[in-house]
Amino acid sequence: MEETGHSEGGGGALVRPPLLYLNVLVIATCGLVYELIAGTLASYVLGDSVTQFSTCIGVYLSALGVGAWLSRFVGQSAARCFIEVELGVALLGGLSAPLLFLAFAHLSWFHFALYGIVFLIGTLVGLELPLLMRILKEQLEFRELVSRVLTFDYIGALVGSLLFPILLVPRLGLVRTSLVFGMLNAAVALWGTWLLLPLLKRSPGPLRVRGVFVLVVLVVAFIKADRLTEVAEEHFFTNPIVYAKTTRYQRLVMTRGRSGFQLFLNGNLQFHSADEYRYHEALVHPAMLCQGAPRRVLVLGGGDGLALREVFRHTSVSKVVLVDLDPDMTALADRFPPLKALNWGSLDDERVEVVNDDAMIWLDGYDGAAFDVILIDFPDPNNFSLGKLYTRHFYRLAKRHLAPGGALGLQSSSPLVARGSFWCIVRTMESAGLVARPYHCSVPSFGIWGFVLASHQQLPLPGSTPAELPVGLRYLNRRTLASMFELPRDLEPVVVDINRLDNQVLVRYYSDEWKRWQPGL
Repeated sequence: MEETGHSEGGGGALVRPPLLYLNVLVIATCGLVYELIAGTLASYVLGDSVTQFSTCIGVYLSALGVGAWLSRFVGQSAARCFIEVELGVALLGGLSAPLLFLAFAHLSWFHFALYGIVFLIGTLVGLELPLLMRILKEQLEFRELVSRVLTFDYIGALVGSLLFPILLVPRLGLVRTSLVFGMLNAAVALWGTWLLLPLLKRSPGPLRVRGVFVLVVLVVAFIKADRLTEVAEEHFFTNPIVYAKTTRYQRLVMTRGRSGFQLFLNGNLQFHSADEYRYHEALVHPAMLCQGAPRRVLVLGGGDGLALREVFRHTSVSKVVLVDLDPDMTALADRFPPLKALNWGSLDDERVEVVNDDAMIWLDGYDGAAFDVILIDFPDPNNFSLGKLYTRHFYRLAKRHLAPGGALGLQSSSPLVARGSFWCIVRTMESAGLVARPYHCSVPSFGIWGFVLASHQQLPLPGSTPAELPVGLRYLNRRTLASMFELPRDLEPVVVDINRLDNQVLVRYYSDEWKRWQPGL
């Protein structure tokens, strides 16, 4: 096909469609990556990943339509406008992750920042493709033009969707990923000042100066990416950050103050070294004491090794399998020595087998010997990825691997703040055929916290059997152990639905209940 024509502003100038198709590929890839970054950061801050990704996608797609509509107002300078828009996408998209991290500490306007950035990026990206099609329209037949542009657009979206979880987030992290793709957009804009030179009515010098400026800003931001993240998180966390890492699955942050250190996952506190012993003693020992002399123990979650520390207080234990999805979580104690000291190096014990896998997939495929005790120490169900680990299906899988006479213990959020969530977990376990006994304790960093003790059949309550408590406990004694199973009136049962894979009502209960306790919301 002849590649000459009279495109807008070109008067018969020659441009090269194959190179412009590459621009389409880059534009689509960058646009999708910015969208994924916004959805991921929103799920970190607000939880409920399905809602956050759904709303971000909806806002982005609608903004594409707005951008396409606005393109009709561009006159005879389509090529110049395309380069200007590309620079705008480069600057806003590249800085989107740092800006959203800075908004972490201000939940009252985080939604505004989130959807504002997504809408502006979508509008600019929506402008780009119509402008490119106008540049190419007189060099290709309409059907060829549409098919080729849309083909490269969709291929670019596929490339972005594959690179983001497999390579970009694990290797670069969210901030550097957005900056890299901003630089890619800026490079496309600069390249365009040469590629589209025949169509530019005025000197490309000012465009090139602006392009270099945007590129320099993004390069400097990339070099200072760690510091940008630290500045953003310093406003979010009370104490100074002493360790931080974005893994393939989550954001790990360790902070340290005068009273000790804290672990946060995606901005949510997991433990404080000053009082974690209350939580872990309450989680582990009721189930261990019910079984009597457990030999085989399964720990699901608990990659910090603190539950393992309590498990090994029982001398009968000969084998522990710990299943935690994130290898960076199970390696955290090696990278942060104070945690290794706190968990007594439990992950290095020769009796431990560490498995980095999805707990549900692992349970479904496991065909080994049953476990005397199963301990479930997952983060709270604030999104659907975690919510599946609190469903009837999951508890049926766990029950299948629990030995006769064995006991299962798990954490179940706050029965005071999230009363419906707490009882939803209890009733869901019962619907899976387990006998469930709810209990609670006070953990200063969290308040009143809930747990569930479950088994195949009714077991005597811990503390009522001859089994002795391990030596050296800081919180539990027999009186405390018995009192944990006495629920005050404001923790008594409420009517709830069963949490199933196809409804995930627990995530909704949890989100609604905790929002009422968040300041500013």
